[in-house]
Amino acid sequence: MSQSHQQPALPTCPGCEEPLDAGDRFCGACGHDLSAVPTGPGDRPTMAVAAPPAGQAEAGPGDAGRAGAGTPDAGAPRAGAVEGGAVRWPAAAETDSSDVPAPVHSPADVPGTDSDGRPLTGPGAESGGGAGAAPGGPAHEEAGAVRVRHDHRAAPGGGTATGAAADAGGAARTTGDRAAAGAGAAPDGAAEPGGDPDSGDFPLAAPDPRTAEHAPAAPAAGEKVCVACRSGRVDPDGYCENCGHAQPRERDHMEQELDTVAAVSDRGLRHHRNEDSFAVSSTALPDGSPAVVAIVCDGVSSASRPDEASAAAATAANEALLASLPRGTHPQQAMHEAIVAASEAVNALAQEPAGAMGHDAHRHQNAPACTLVGAVVAGGLLIVGWVGDSRVYWVPEDRTRPTARLTEDDSWAAQMVAAGLMNEAEAYADDRAHAITGWLGADAYELEPHTAAFKPDRPGLVVVCTDGLWNYAESGEEMAAAVPADAQERPLHAAQVLVGHALDGGGHDNVTVALLPFAVGPDGAGSARESV
Repeated sequence: MSQSHQQPALPTCPGCEEPLDAGDRFCGACGHDLSAVPTGPGDRPTMAVAAPPAGQAEAGPGDAGRAGAGTPDAGAPRAGAVEGGAVRWPAAAETDSSDVPAPVHSPADVPGTDSDGRPLTGPGAESGGGAGAAPGGPAHEEAGAVRVRHDHRAAPGGGTATGAAADAGGAARTTGDRAAAGAGAAPDGAAEPGGDPDSGDFPLAAPDPRTAEHAPAAPAAGEKVCVACRSGRVDPDGYCENCGHAQPRERDHMEQELDTVAAVSDRGLRHHRNEDSFAVSSTALPDGSPAVVAIVCDGVSSASRPDEASAAAATAANEALLASLPRGTHPQQAMHEAIVAASEAVNALAQEPAGAMGHDAHRHQNAPACTLVGAVVAGGLLIVGWVGDSRVYWVPEDRTRPTARLTEDDSWAAQMVAAGLMNEAEAYADDRAHAITGWLGADAYELEPHTAAFKPDRPGLVVVCTDGLWNYAESGEEMAAAVPADAQERPLHAAQVLVGHALDGGGHDNVTVALLPFAVGPDGAGSARESV
């Protein structure tokens, strides 16, 4: 059933909503033309839209575009007619109320951009028929027109990336679907590695280098390998090129082992750098018997460049011993000369070119400084020498025999004990206990190298260490308890254990220790000592 259209009454002005009188052609308040009321369509059905009959497939958007749905022809039913339960709606009015032809625009005629930022005009921007087009209008497209895709950019070269096949409903698909949808194909919206940056796909985030599918090239022979990922090469600045991890500095932990001597040095847990240094070596006496050398130095933290001072002293003392022992110099005399050479090397660090000291006349008061302790095992003798508070311990192979500390500290506490002013426990409990009274450096009061010679009558182990270790094993008995039982056969392992003992105790200082196993000849000579 349909209803004829009647001119509606106008109780109020549609422009200003003022009351109107019957027969008014213009609004008395705003002057609105009351005759310009648009006329509605001739007929409008009031029945509900019915679903298509069973068996009749619903046309897809592609079908409408290809068949030109909505285009009137001679055999078309009148507007509003019901065909098979579906309503055919009338076409839009060709003119407005002022008899001006109504403008009709296709999507390509309207200026603007699509959702990807591309202009709506140009190749590939033609409007397709279908649900989005006004049925019966002049902008209808011919069958097979390309539909606008707002989720895919134009392919390189200006063409559109459209698919070669249509689905069951006839709608075109884009080539965004990967040709090979198996393993390795990038998901939709993800850029393939090496792809076109203008493809419209979103680039993937950089993969985690430690879980990347393709591992980085292995470092070449001789190059450092990262201690964190164990696969990246370390650059000259000390960082891994794979994971970016900062690498430990070379001196943070050092180990060296020879046939009869081993040494380990560690930065500890509280200091930002390792200011200790060591040197171990072996040579031969004129009679062909071996001589083993161990030098340990501890930089004075309150001085400038303490790490350079300890390294220079250890190197100079070791080279001096290697030069003098093969010439037949007595080991104790050679040790004394080595300490003097080490002192000169440290003093040289404080020297500046001519005129360079003018800006700081007191620079020498904070010159580089360090302590030194060394041991030489040669010809059945054990020679020790020291300046400062680093120590040498004797630990017999038979742990039932007494242990001994073979050096005396150049420190405030040792002076108090030697003067009888305090006992050892009281002196080392004082805050001034570790203040040293002797060191190597340009600002040392007076160089007094200490040397001593021993001839042990039993096998044992010589422990040469800095205060970073003996602070956690001060007495001879405590040091013997910390030394592993197999230290004679495995000196490097024993040195590692002793460093671990200090770190487990807190690691408040740099830790350095060198171990020299001492073997007794068949004559079993008795012990003796000569000290200077």
